Amino acid sequence: MPNYRRPKVPGATVFFTVTLAERGTSLLVDQVEVLRQAVCATRLDHPFYIDAWVVLPDHLHAVWTLPPEDHGRRKTMILRPGGA
Repeated sequence: MPNYRRPKVPGATVFFTVTLAERGTSLLVDQVEVLRQAVCATRLDHPFYIDAWVVLPDHLHAVWTLPPEDHGRRKTMILRPGGA
């Protein structure tokens, strides 16, 4: 199991990469609208600011910033498998 290191400071900005289990597919770009809707729905319950986001066929890179009053709980919920 990976040892994720996350800052526990209010308003933290984090960079992360998410990779599909099945590399070599184009699922993320084929279904980018579904991905966008899922992120929008998540932001309603767990606010965060999207500083940067690159969606590639089988992985994505993102830089997100949490609200100043949030110092890790939501980030953990957003980034863990299964989400909210």
